[in-house]
Amino acid sequence: MIATGIGYDVHRLVMDRPLVLGGVTIEHPLGLEGHSDADALCHAIADALLGAAGEPDIGHMFPNTDPAIRGICSLEILRRVRDRLAGLGVTLHNVDATLIAEEPRISPHLAAMKENIGGALGLPAARVGIKATTNESLGFLGRGEGIAALATACVDR
Repeated sequence: MIATGIGYDVHRLVMDRPLVLGGVTIEHPLGLEGHSDADALCHAIADALLGAAGEPDIGHMFPNTDPAIRGICSLEILRRVRDRLAGLGVTLHNVDATLIAEEPRISPHLAAMKENIGGALGLPAARVGIKATTNESLGFLGRGEGIAALATACVDR
């Protein structure tokens, strides 16, 4: 059966943290706050994949109370989600995501993000869609207080 899932994640921008999106560290004065590397793009994709497979969200697999995963690379989260789904007999077809950020400019990093995410999921980069948009200066995202990501995933289960 073909199934789809939707994922969403948002993290606050803070000082003294690297900004990591799609496994790419982007030069920026602010980074995302979180228990892991706070890669909102990877987290949204992980949730979309888990949802498509009928599994609980990443908070169940990677609780922010677990000191063993403090600072974990979110590409590793994607690899573990891929392995979990493979163990369930789920085949990944594609993922598609949108980043919402006023800054920095995301487009120069899209190809590297697609390669990183595809590699973590065992998918060709051509089956990883990533777009970026702003929130048109509206709300907390528009004020540059955070970065959000939306994702969909298509699997066969």
